[in-house]
Amino acid sequence: MVSVALAAFKGRKYIEEQLNSILGQTVPVDEIVVSLDKSDDGTLDVLNNYKHTSGRFKIFSGPNSGIVKNFENAINKCCGDVIFLCDQDDVWNGRKVEIVLNEFNRDPKIGLVIHDALVVDEELNVFCESFFKKNGSRVGKLKNIIKNSYIGCCMAFSSKLKDEILPFPDKIPMHDQWIGLVAELTTRVKFLELPLIKYRRHKNNATCIKHSSVLKMLRWRYNLIKSLLARGCQC
Repeated sequence: MVSVALAAFKGRKYIEEQLNSILGQTVPVDEIVVSLDKSDDGTLDVLNNYKHTSGRFKIFSGPNSGIVKNFENAINKCCGDVIFLCDQDDVWNGRKVEIVLNEFNRDPKIGLVIHDALVVDEELNVFCESFFKKNGSRVGKLKNIIKNSYIGCCMAFSSKLKDEILPFPDKIPMHDQWIGLVAELTTRVKFLELPLIKYRRHKNNATCIKHSSVLKMLRWRYNLIKSLLARGCQC
């Protein structure tokens, strides 16, 4: 069973494009679990329209505590054996689910797959052919504590990881870095150098490619290592 965990907030402008790309997969997903933080732009109306036409949609009220807790809520509600993380404003390649599931089937020891992405603007014009190359993305515990490779919208993981990653610790930089590092420390991770989504960047993105201040980054890393150790992960 395949789940999609989608955290939504004021996403009406782009979310239909994303949902259509999920529904158009060569291998259908079994459920699309949406955690929707309070939005006044009609996002709920759009989601309800999809729910009326497809029984695969499950819509839950979000905790209204930011993107990390919103994703935690969505993941917690998922019932699938493999969980795909999903942003509200990207567009999936039609074979994304098929290709990623093939990686899990090829090696049962894999607990997390992360694939590359085309980076696009608001109108889906490509301005970077490879997020991996731009970011220097690769496996490595110390590497990914210092500079994160894990981008949630490109990740899928085994449901066996849920007990390891949830609940998300407070004061971590982002949920995707946490999930990626826990996966590296507890299972096998596959970096798949295929761009399987159009990763849309615009002024309203909840995450940003630009770096924060050095002090804030150091504080985040300290909290991240502290949380990994507290969870029993050996760095």
